[in-house]
Amino acid sequence: MDFLILVPASVIVFALGASIGSFINVVVYRLPAKLSILFPPSRCPHCLRQLKAHDNVPVLGWLWLKGRCRYCKSKISVRYPVVEAITGIVFLLVLFGFKVSILTIGYWAFCSWLLALSLIDFDTMILPNQLTQSGLVLGIVFQMIVGFLPEASWSGLIHYLMGGIVGAVLGLWLFDAIAIFGSIAFGKTAMGGGDAKLAAMMGAWLGWKLLLLAGFLACTLGALAGSSAIILSKKKWGQKMPFGPFLALGAAIALFGGEAILSSYIRLFFPVT
Repeated sequence: MDFLILVPASVIVFALGASIGSFINVVVYRLPAKLSILFPPSRCPHCLRQLKAHDNVPVLGWLWLKGRCRYCKSKISVRYPVVEAITGIVFLLVLFGFKVSILTIGYWAFCSWLLALSLIDFDTMILPNQLTQSGLVLGIVFQMIVGFLPEASWSGLIHYLMGGIVGAVLGLWLFDAIAIFGSIAFGKTAMGGGDAKLAAMMGAWLGWKLLLLAGFLACTLGALAGSSAIILSKKKWGQKMPFGPFLALGAAIALFGGEAILSSYIRLFFPVT
């Protein structure tokens, strides 16, 4: 019986995630260009013809059109269906990890913000304030809801609210400090201001403990990626690279496995005697 429920539920959740991924593609393309993310409806970026509803079906629409515009036959980037599919998979992972709960709905939103910010930073080296600030506010509201709903407890609301605020402030201060000391050490700008704002948003959602883990993971992954790129001669020493995707990846790892990682760390280095 559980299997009979799980399969259709998974299909529905994947379809929902893929649809959100389709909207993320719109946000990633239009927001940096200062275009409305709502109007006009989806259209070909080459000939500007509005897409038909069945052409705009996530993942499948691209396959039906064989990766080309119905009208002008221009190529449509494969990134569009890939982002849609990844978002659908992420939605499934959140559902499997947090079951049917308010956490699932909240973390769907959090992961969507992270994905949109990562792609924009990868494309433009910019983390838009519209997304980091709205994501931070949404994270604080999420913490309040999580704290209040189980027992309609005002003390729980305040506890979670303060946890979100502390996490946001720590994220902002920590990465601002890294940017300042990095600039002094290297004699040039070491990190953009958007990274600190993204870290603040992450702290609002994750709290200070998981934020620190996410930040550590992001720095480690960024250093490994940067070193590998230099070794492979794909980048020169000192060349800028977007850090937002590494922050987002660190946040995702902390979200899904952070508690287990922290518990293992404590057992390893602070064993109970």
